[in-house]
Amino acid sequence: MNETTTVEIGSLITQTPGIKGGTPHLAGTGVAVRTIVRWYRLGMSPEEIAGEYPHLTLAQVYAALAYFHANREGMEAQMTAEETESDRIEREHRHAQTGAA
Repeated sequence: MNETTTVEIGSLITQTPGIKGGTPHLAGTGVAVRTIVRWYRLGMSPEEIAGEYPHLTLAQVYAALAYFHANREGMEAQMTAEETESDRIEREHRHAQTGAA
């Protein structure tokens, strides 16, 4: 008898307060959806992204991309806010470095 395991696509992405800052991530991994999206935007194929993270399956990478596209507006806003905060922290650090001299 040939049995196959069916994976529910919705089970591949999780969002838990206190884990990865409450951002969507691949269940059972430390990889945030936004990380996959950033690699994809840099021109990497899903297969290349999966190759960068040997513990991920190609299905997980596609699930992250599907999640992003299904929730694009909210994800874009969240990623923009994170980038803005990162830029602010970097500016403060540079200012502290030059001010301390």
